[in-house]
Amino acid sequence: MYESKLKSKELDDLFAAILSLKTVEECYMLFDDLCTVSELNAIGQRFKVANMLSGKSTCNAIAKKTGASTATISRVNRCLNYGSGGYNLVIERNAKSE
Repeated sequence: MYESKLKSKELDDLFAAILSLKTVEECYMLFDDLCTVSELNAIGQRFKVANMLSGKSTCNAIAKKTGASTATISRVNRCLNYGSGGYNLVIERNAKSE
């Protein structure tokens, strides 16, 4: 079982709520209430960067396509290679479902 440094009852409740969502529309509804537009854009950008990195895109190509800074690209790359495995898990699952 994965042990997070962030573990808390509040986050457990939030993640359980997210897991209860059934459609992309429901996700939009919750995250629209939960996050600012800037926060959602940043999260979406990081996920796009992770997908592109896993597809072996170059840093320059990723920056050009996503507008992400080299610091953001580097951080996402570090998470892909040395993080908890969350990006890799969902990227692999999404690839299998396509």
